[in-house]
Amino acid sequence: MNDSSSSSASSPVLTASSPPSSIPSPQMQNLTLTDLVQVSDEDKAEAARIKAQANKAFTSHDFPGAAKLYSEAIEKNPNEPTLWCNRAYARMKLEEFGYALSDATKAIALDPRYVKAYYRRATCYLQTLKPQLAVTDFKKVLALEPNNETVRQQMVSTQKLIRKIEFEKAIEMEEEKDAVTRCLEIIQEGGCDMDKSYGGPELLYKDGKYGITLKFVRDMIQWLKDGKTLPKRYVWEIALGAHKAFASEESLVEVPIQDGITIDVIGDVHGQFYDVLHLFSLTGEPSEKHYLLMNGDLVDRGSWSMEVILTAFALKWLYPKYMFINRGNHEAKEMNRTYGFEGEAKTKHGEQSYKLFAHIFTTLPLATLVSATKPPTTKEGAGAILSTDGFKRYFVVHGGLFSKDEVTLDDIRRIPRVGKQPGTEGLMCELLWTDPQDEPGRGPSKRGVGIAFGPDVTKRWCTLNKVSGIIRSHEVRQNGYQIEHDGLCTTVFSAPNYVDQAGNKGAFLRIDSAGSREYFQFDAKPHPPVKPMAYVQGGLGNLMMM
Repeated sequence: MNDSSSSSASSPVLTASSPPSSIPSPQMQNLTLTDLVQVSDEDKAEAARIKAQANKAFTSHDFPGAAKLYSEAIEKNPNEPTLWCNRAYARMKLEEFGYALSDATKAIALDPRYVKAYYRRATCYLQTLKPQLAVTDFKKVLALEPNNETVRQQMVSTQKLIRKIEFEKAIEMEEEKDAVTRCLEIIQEGGCDMDKSYGGPELLYKDGKYGITLKFVRDMIQWLKDGKTLPKRYVWEIALGAHKAFASEESLVEVPIQDGITIDVIGDVHGQFYDVLHLFSLTGEPSEKHYLLMNGDLVDRGSWSMEVILTAFALKWLYPKYMFINRGNHEAKEMNRTYGFEGEAKTKHGEQSYKLFAHIFTTLPLATLVSATKPPTTKEGAGAILSTDGFKRYFVVHGGLFSKDEVTLDDIRRIPRVGKQPGTEGLMCELLWTDPQDEPGRGPSKRGVGIAFGPDVTKRWCTLNKVSGIIRSHEVRQNGYQIEHDGLCTTVFSAPNYVDQAGNKGAFLRIDSAGSREYFQFDAKPHPPVKPMAYVQGGLGNLMMM
């Protein structure tokens, strides 16, 4: 829980990204780390009173409210390190790791022996892909508390993680073949033959090749829902079938919506398989009259990521022109290593299967341009930014916009993505990681990766590219979706009660041939008793969840 004093370490809890509820406080901008200000006894007492309210909000899982109240308390008494550390904790719950890191650093400047602040900052470094800096802070904790075995184990796990990353980089440099090529070779060599004891749904098999049918997909979904697993050969065939479709697509996919057709845009689902099944019962299956577009972050956090990705890839294989999948920031090796998909894939289907999916993730398109083919209705078209032909079109991307204004759709189309990881800078990173902010201009990322972009940035970009609006995901919205930036930026999130804690609704967005939009909300469904993050490896799981 949160601090009532500045002693003793506790495990942070990371749950949901949320609406942009935290902004850097004036103290972060106006005070240096060594500054102290004169604080009256009255302001100290008021800060303590507000802190108690913030602690209560935190305990009730109202993390945006807690962050706001801690900010108010800091306004009254910026010299109190526990306020900064507590706000760091609330922001970690909101996945605002960039902001949380700054708060923890401020708390350390005010109290250089503040164990909990070092611990939380270490966690933020792990979330922002800086494990070496996390080790430095873990060592500081152990210097102050030599008998803290929990932190010692986490430091050792982080050091092992660093060595593993370096080893994998060295192996990748030596390997000449990608995982798709290698899996095809293994199949050819007879190293992945069908398990003869398997008695579940069967792929079509003709002339020595496997094919897929709608009956198989439906039967497979029921098989997986019942807690059963597919044989490795089927897993590979589904992945390879989807890969063939992705490999034929550009980094920016263009999808015209003809008369009588609709498309549903689905946000993050994060391995919540049983909620995905409910979601698909609402959207319906993809067809020639109704397309589906999953906007990234299909995996990680939820403990049925393999079931989710197999279902999505099976539909892509079956319906390559009706089923579309954008890449999210969690379709990436560093995130899969941290948030569970790597461990889950290896546990359920072996290391080579994980390598196969990791490579195919790099072939996922980075964005989709959904284009209407009929003029907008009078109401929908009023003031809209339209294409040269006078139609509405939407730029669907997982994260958002860029650190510069001049990026065009052609620039996105030309991004070399296959075999590439998003990294922490550049166009691919920004497409997958950025978030909107209320203030004009650009700001630092609350996540510590990417940037934040304001409504003026969105309007300039949409005007330049003749795009009617941006549809993105990447953040929890309590109602499942939110329209902001004067209607030009919509966030849709499709994982209800995210990681079993956030209490949010899920939503999806339907677009018709005139570019009109309709929103649908849904609630979480029960699932078997397996906790989120169940497959996080290396002893780091308790840094992610309680």
